[in-house]
Amino acid sequence: MPVEITFPDGSKRVFDPPPTGLQIADQISKTLYRNAVAVRVNGQLWDLTRPIGAHASVEIITRDSQEALELLRHDAAHVMAEAVKELYPETQVTIGPAIENGFYYDFSRDQPFTPEDLEAIERRMGEIVDRDEAITREVWDRDRAIDYFRDHGEEYKAQIIADIDLEQEITIYRQGKFLDLCRGPHLPSTGRLGKAFKLTKVAGAYWRGDSRNPMLQRIYGTAWASDKQLKDHLLRLEEAERRDHRKLGKQMDLFHFQEEAPGAVFWHPKGWTLFQTLTDYMRARQQQAGYVEVNTPDLMQRSLWEASGHWETFGENMFTTDTDVDRTLAIKPMNCPGCVQIFNHSLRSYRELPLRMAEFGKVHRFEPSGALHGLMRVRSFTQDDAHIFCTTDQITEESKRVCDLVLDIYRDFGFDNIHIKYADRPDIRVGSDDIWDAAEDALLTAAEATGLEYTLNPGEGAFYGPKLEFVLRDAIGRDWQCGTLQVDLNLPERLGARYVGEDGQKHTPVMLHRALFGSLERFIGILLEHYAGAIPFWLTPLQVVVATVVSDADEYAVEFVRALREVGIRTEPDLRNEKISYKVREHSVQKIPVIAVVGRREAEQRTVALRRFGIKQQDVVGWDEAIKRFVAMNNAPSQARRLN
Repeated sequence: MPVEITFPDGSKRVFDPPPTGLQIADQISKTLYRNAVAVRVNGQLWDLTRPIGAHASVEIITRDSQEALELLRHDAAHVMAEAVKELYPETQVTIGPAIENGFYYDFSRDQPFTPEDLEAIERRMGEIVDRDEAITREVWDRDRAIDYFRDHGEEYKAQIIADIDLEQEITIYRQGKFLDLCRGPHLPSTGRLGKAFKLTKVAGAYWRGDSRNPMLQRIYGTAWASDKQLKDHLLRLEEAERRDHRKLGKQMDLFHFQEEAPGAVFWHPKGWTLFQTLTDYMRARQQQAGYVEVNTPDLMQRSLWEASGHWETFGENMFTTDTDVDRTLAIKPMNCPGCVQIFNHSLRSYRELPLRMAEFGKVHRFEPSGALHGLMRVRSFTQDDAHIFCTTDQITEESKRVCDLVLDIYRDFGFDNIHIKYADRPDIRVGSDDIWDAAEDALLTAAEATGLEYTLNPGEGAFYGPKLEFVLRDAIGRDWQCGTLQVDLNLPERLGARYVGEDGQKHTPVMLHRALFGSLERFIGILLEHYAGAIPFWLTPLQVVVATVVSDADEYAVEFVRALREVGIRTEPDLRNEKISYKVREHSVQKIPVIAVVGRREAEQRTVALRRFGIKQQDVVGWDEAIKRFVAMNNAPSQARRLN
């Protein structure tokens, strides 16, 4: 039966008999045939070898597209699983998806995989690519599939199939002698994968993410469309390793972690100074923007969290205590319910709105131990939270103010490449669909009114409202989601927030949740990695070290330190009986921005020899000129712009 195929440009072509995507690509051009990896049929991705048996809109997907990259990575996971089964037949395979920048596969094996095993698996993957095995899609009866995998010792795979919805088709992909359960699509053959892949590490992972289940071994890898892309990615990984904030934190003596307080930071003096500098900066910016600062209790009764909806949707991530008689108390995982209590404590008038309340609130969330990662993922952290109570008519203007503020603040920290995502209602949420419709419409209107470009992030809103996510791109091209703006019509209603309107009646305010750094701990980690530890002068915990060449200059050095401290420069003297080359090298390792070297000549002439981090030449200037420079450098960029 002839089939009419419609292409993206609107042109049509009739095929008889029904074609596969690969045949369509071959008829269009040999180049398209070589580069094709999948076909989109009526909006759905299909295997290139799957016959298109009815009239359809068709688009050939080539390996240079983002969609193709995900497919290549998925195929790399399957090729890795085939390699593991050939080398270690006793191993059971479980699941192996594509992820950002790569893929992984979870295996059940008594003996741990070693680095030498990874090298062997990677070599065998190359051999499988060279074999160019056809990858074919087969639809199986459910019972047949379960029996097959169980008979071959694949209990995990059999369990996965048994749990699949009865209405869902069971599809098996065959490549060589290796069979795997998968929805697809896949490449036509293993040869089309290419060899731009690399296995990177082994980690532990519980079956289905549940700590009550057996521990599996997860092999991670990365895969790309070309050797150049792979090489560039591996170079980025090396650079990321060099910038790892955990190493920098130890090297710069900023913080540490230990087993007695998992997921909580021990801040050292320099690290805490950096933390306080960020807090002071944000406090000043918020005061200028019309915020008042509040503070709410860390421990509050369970009934409040039930009323807010947190207990139902977030309870498993909360720390609780039952030490109080007949009451369960919870350590706050979020600041918003406490802030509503402050709003509710007084009878509010519409004349007070918008009311912008900021809080540097310490929150605690139970994160799985395997997910903890330095400052980036902790159980105890501080949010630069704010909650804006306003009327419906004020949502757009307040949202614009937040967006302007967050973008200006990010520029101060050297982040100019900002991407905004709009996240709508998640599956697990509180509130009616009508309330969500109104909240989403309000936030979309506000986002469009700002004139900022945004992309959609479906289903990733907070459980109480949709949100804008501000994503920073760092110096080596990684994205970090930091700030958020959320429109909440649920929580104020649930917690009984009211104000007296111009009509004399009580109304429920809109609540805008806003965080700019997000987590101060995480933002510090991002800063350290963005700058490879050499953070800007105005942020650095120790800005200037005054180092002596000879003991005769000690008194002059101490006097200069005193003068710097009087104008707000964070400085220390280094009067040790060590060679100046040793002192310079040691302070350079700690990324000190400026080393002011003083000897007999400098003491006599009232000068200092300045050595800037990363610059070999030193600059000899007078006492007053040095102080003037440091004071100018100690301003945040936005403050410097205002002063100029």
